[in-house]
Amino acid sequence: RFFMNAWHFAVPVAAYFIGAIPFGFLIGKLHGIDIRKVGSGNIGATNVTRSVGKAAGKLCFFLDFLKGILPVYLAGLLCPGEPVVALAAGAATIAGHMFPVYLEFKGGKGVSTAAGVALALAPYPLLIAFVSWVIVFLVWRYVSLASIVAAVVLPCTAILFAVGGIGGATATSGITIGFFLLISLLAIYRHRSNIVRLLNGTESRFEKKKHGDAK
Repeated sequence: RFFMNAWHFAVPVAAYFIGAIPFGFLIGKLHGIDIRKVGSGNIGATNVTRSVGKAAGKLCFFLDFLKGILPVYLAGLLCPGEPVVALAAGAATIAGHMFPVYLEFKGGKGVSTAAGVALALAPYPLLIAFVSWVIVFLVWRYVSLASIVAAVVLPCTAILFAVGGIGGATATSGITIGFFLLISLLAIYRHRSNIVRLLNGTESRFEKKKHGDAK
């Protein structure tokens, strides 16, 4: 019993330090750039894409997404049948990304990492949220708007799936839904400056590349 209780403490702590790995900052450094001092100053994939390049941005997204998945699966392996530990690991991972100890607690907005956590906990709602992100981005070309919409869609669809009993015990539990509501509100809060710029019409968008612009 002691070892189980020890895992309950150790897994979320380890998840925080995994989540706190600032991949965007490290990728920028590999290219001779302090990602915190260019573009929006954010260490996430969007700013890495704008400031370093598409390949670097995709790598940053993948690594941030992966670090959301791994701690939750680790929690499932070490503490099977205890969804609260998996949720704690997911929350700690997102907190680590947003407030990384390695960068004086100034991190990213947590969308990619939260998506990884959501995939591990409830893949069906995450899939619908991802589709909504893609649609909004392709239509309006704003990453921030797409992220905000996806953050709203995730808990709403999780509730619908829970009502229908689809997705298994962890995905349909009230704790998981409450967790999704919390990270949705947190994601929207972290995008508050983007919301202001969207309302003012000053938010940066990814423009479609015109024919002949490709090098």
